[in-house]
Amino acid sequence: MNALVITKAILEQHKLSDDEYKKILEILGREPNWTELGMFSAMWSEHCSYKSSRIHLKKLPTTGPRVVQGPGENAGAVDIGDGLCAVFKMESHNHPSFIEPYQGAATGVGGILRDIFTMGARPIALLNSLRFGGLDNANTRHLLKGVVSGIAGYGNCMGVPTVGGEIVFNDIYALNPLVNVFCLGIAKKDKIFLGKAAGIGNPVIYFGSKTGRDGIHGATMASDSFDEQAAQKRPTVQVGDPFTEKLLLEACLELMAGDCLVGIQDMGAAGLTSSACEMASREGTGVELELADVPRREPGMTPYEIMLSESQERMLMVAKAGREDEVIKICRKWDLDVAVIGRVTDTGKVVLKENGQVVAEIPAKALADEGPRYDRPSSPPAYQEMLQALNHDALPDVKDANAALLALLDSPTIASKRWVYEQYDHMVRTNTMVRPGSDAAVLRVKGTNKALALSVDCNGRYCLLNPYEGAKIAIAECARNLACSGAEPIGVTDCLNFGNPQRPEVMWQFVLAIEGLKDACEALNVPIVSGNVSLYNETNDLSIYPTPMIGMVGLIEDADCAVTQWFKGRGDAIILLGQTREDLGGTEYLKVLHHREQGSPPLLSLDTEKAVQACTIRLIREGLVLSAHDCSDGGLAVALTECCISGSAQRLGAVVQLPLDGLRRDALLFGESQSRILLSVKAELAERVLDVAWDAGVHAARIGTVGGDRLVIQVDGDQRASGCNIDLELTALYDHWGSAIPRALGQD
Repeated sequence: MNALVITKAILEQHKLSDDEYKKILEILGREPNWTELGMFSAMWSEHCSYKSSRIHLKKLPTTGPRVVQGPGENAGAVDIGDGLCAVFKMESHNHPSFIEPYQGAATGVGGILRDIFTMGARPIALLNSLRFGGLDNANTRHLLKGVVSGIAGYGNCMGVPTVGGEIVFNDIYALNPLVNVFCLGIAKKDKIFLGKAAGIGNPVIYFGSKTGRDGIHGATMASDSFDEQAAQKRPTVQVGDPFTEKLLLEACLELMAGDCLVGIQDMGAAGLTSSACEMASREGTGVELELADVPRREPGMTPYEIMLSESQERMLMVAKAGREDEVIKICRKWDLDVAVIGRVTDTGKVVLKENGQVVAEIPAKALADEGPRYDRPSSPPAYQEMLQALNHDALPDVKDANAALLALLDSPTIASKRWVYEQYDHMVRTNTMVRPGSDAAVLRVKGTNKALALSVDCNGRYCLLNPYEGAKIAIAECARNLACSGAEPIGVTDCLNFGNPQRPEVMWQFVLAIEGLKDACEALNVPIVSGNVSLYNETNDLSIYPTPMIGMVGLIEDADCAVTQWFKGRGDAIILLGQTREDLGGTEYLKVLHHREQGSPPLLSLDTEKAVQACTIRLIREGLVLSAHDCSDGGLAVALTECCISGSAQRLGAVVQLPLDGLRRDALLFGESQSRILLSVKAELAERVLDVAWDAGVHAARIGTVGGDRLVIQVDGDQRASGCNIDLELTALYDHWGSAIPRALGQD
């Protein structure tokens, strides 16, 4: 091995600090060569090592009676009964999607799919959670179209339905869009596969696509802030091939159905380096690889390039000794490149050879587990008090509630996302019971009478104003979406998107958000079984809002009980669970109507939230509920509107009366008080529903009746002019809500 003269410029190129380099010298007892330096750079990057976040992530609850596999593997798994488990995870592909939106989003989908089927699960559903700047920006429109096309192109070709998601538009994400992708698969509980290199002498086998030079330094790029030169990083974005991935999926599942595999792992961030060292580190073993045997599509590739390439659709497996021919035959049947490239050793090291000559030798645990751990300084930003200060008395109350409601429906954050999800195939594989457009997607679990509900959620503005409360609300609202479908939440995956962790104010946001996630998960008895951290989401020193994205899975024991959000029949009673308070801070109303992102977000009582969700699930299971819808962005008026117009079969109006009860009119109509759910029930069952809620200690009131072709909301006790009431035709409501995004894109 040739020694390397390390300069400060070389360390900066590899994003390694002087102290980190000193630690590398201590580990190796010598200077690293170029390949070894690159491997340390990738594995000790923020993206791979979680060096700024790991000490805080340990606070999160990760265990429970249903947990089959928690964090630390390719994905998490929870028991759903009948010998089956749900396998799921969410990952980010933010930086690549900003640089090259189509391929960045497409390869994000490909990567999360591999995380799932690597565990032995067949993927059955995708969701995505996206953040963009305002649609008045031409580049945002370009990014939105590219990202949506990339998600659709990869998922549709794979035959995995994209069944839901959510999108927020805010100028703060203009130069740092967030592309977070969630995938769910189903596996047999006793056939979960892990990424481990076990069994000394067992062969290490490469299969999938050939290795090229695309994606080199991808993990390092994802661990860096951007500036106006970001577009020049396009070569670090990988190129995906969903047709090869489909073959890879089927080959993996066929291999797993037999008895030849010991361990298997996707070559994700840091490519062959990460898969080799992580598999060995988990077992306390080593691996020896012959790089000359690695299938390559470009001539003259160096060991550095081979080990750091992030070419897509590649896997690494450890097979049982003597079963190599069987494995190779299956891979070739599916037209995949395959080669035995090494063996498991007892050295504890990753040893790389090229034509028999050692070109790198590093302890596996040093790469995978012994990277730097930072407890970075944290303190609130100087502007935090100003952000939270909101003088309600100086804020004019709503004068024209009709105009205010239409303005909110025109907001792309609230408006229908039909333009997006119509580009996705959400019915392939025939599992989908509730399509995009309701609070949660619902999929049947074939071979059982069960269903799984899925949701993703986070309000970054809440997290900016109060990271602790905002993170709590993200968990609560995601669980509330599942409860509205009739599902009991059983597991969480997270994707924690924040700015530069070297800024104390960003770490303050991160630490408080972790505390909020912890407290909410513990109160609602739902563990976090997998996740991802995405830091350095900033450009030109401007960070995104803290956005700890939550993906959650819920179980419906009887699939026939699943409920959607839209009204079902004329004459049905409308019941509101939960109480409305003067919660205007951080609302979409305040942003859209008053151009302010300020105040304290709604305070969340976890005890109240738990009671409201449990009551809703009970009412649905007893067959008393026809529709259920969470109140969130835009408040009660927007939620009622969505109940009227979001169904694909019919639109039904409503007449509603709301007591003012000393509240501001805008807070009553558009405030975002938590723990509220709108139900519709048969009129003759309304009293029974109210009694059940009363017995559960949940505030409930009958507020109106379904019917007609208008939404009428009368504010009782309001002595002002009728302009403070709402009275609009459904056609007008639907025109604003349904056409807002196509209009902004010039496609109305």
